[in-house]
Amino acid sequence: MFFLSVLVAVTGLVILSLWQCMALVLPSSALAAAKITTAAMNVLAVAAFFYVNFKVHANPDDTSPVWANAVTVAAVFVVAEILFCVFVGVAVAWQKFCRYFYAVPFDPGKRAMIKHGVLYPLTALIMSVYGSAFERKNVVVRRFFVDVPGEFAPYKIAQLSDIHLGLFFSLDDLRDLLDRTVALKPEALVITGDLFDDERQNEAAAKLLGEYSAQFADGIFFCWGNHEYYRNIVATRRYIGNTPVKLLENEWMSVRGRLVIAGVDYPMRRDRFAELKDEYAAKAMDDLPQDAVTVLLAHHPEFIDNAAEHNVLLTLTGHTHGSQFGIFGYPLFPFFKYTRGIVRVGGSIGYVHSGNGSWFPLRIGCPPEIAVFTLSGK
Repeated sequence: MFFLSVLVAVTGLVILSLWQCMALVLPSSALAAAKITTAAMNVLAVAAFFYVNFKVHANPDDTSPVWANAVTVAAVFVVAEILFCVFVGVAVAWQKFCRYFYAVPFDPGKRAMIKHGVLYPLTALIMSVYGSAFERKNVVVRRFFVDVPGEFAPYKIAQLSDIHLGLFFSLDDLRDLLDRTVALKPEALVITGDLFDDERQNEAAAKLLGEYSAQFADGIFFCWGNHEYYRNIVATRRYIGNTPVKLLENEWMSVRGRLVIAGVDYPMRRDRFAELKDEYAAKAMDDLPQDAVTVLLAHHPEFIDNAAEHNVLLTLTGHTHGSQFGIFGYPLFPFFKYTRGIVRVGGSIGYVHSGNGSWFPLRIGCPPEIAVFTLSGK
């Protein structure tokens, strides 16, 4: 109910902002019809989002692609609206700036920038379609090099995260992503949660991971995200247990030489989040060899702070999707303490993955990625 209330409130704000912007662009004769149409479209969009997230995912028998297409269209429409409002807002602000700082007198003819603003909604729609049809499917490879104290032979780790198997990410998509990752020739693949997000496909996804495990010299490592808890984590644990995939739940595993890969569970109790986070991190680091080169897998990025307290070399996280919208490589909505990219806390390095899938089928300025980390010593 809380989620629905927030969604309705945000939708109302978007509609009111949209109406204000349309009044600056559309002729008065078309304004009333445009307002009614956009309000109706927004109500339908909210209904589609709500139904899919609370009904379709919970119905193992509903395999129709209709809802995936409906939500995709709704997402494109809503983002196009928001972009349109931003464009019009920038245009108005620019006019006021010029009028104030350059003493430009008001001239109704100058309003052509707004009145003839067909380019604003058109550009907004093009960007929105691009984000849904192209960028969210255009996987990029990001490479990072991590210095290891002392002697340490080069070791390559690939990270995937937040695949969100389901309406917008199929088993075929997962296979293609794994093929691309194998081609990069890492010694190990780590997946930092929120893969198993569809009870209809979770078992098949676990089997697929198991089939690919042997294509990485040291296999595949996995830690839980919050969405695994939403989609029958008991069954998913059983599926993974029937494969060679290494599930790490507040524990560590020696990989080769001094290298250790540890993983933590996701703290689902919001009222005890900080307490459980500290508890899980401490348990995962228990009895580590003093000379261990430790890589910690965690879904939530705030584990980066815990890792720094335990002198972990590298912490790989996800959860935020990099905000899915960015500009010049920075997240547009940095709602988390750590939202995207490299984080340094003391001598410890953390990374927040931009994600590979999404429950909102659109990305702009934040493409899905395969992150590759090469650890090497002197």
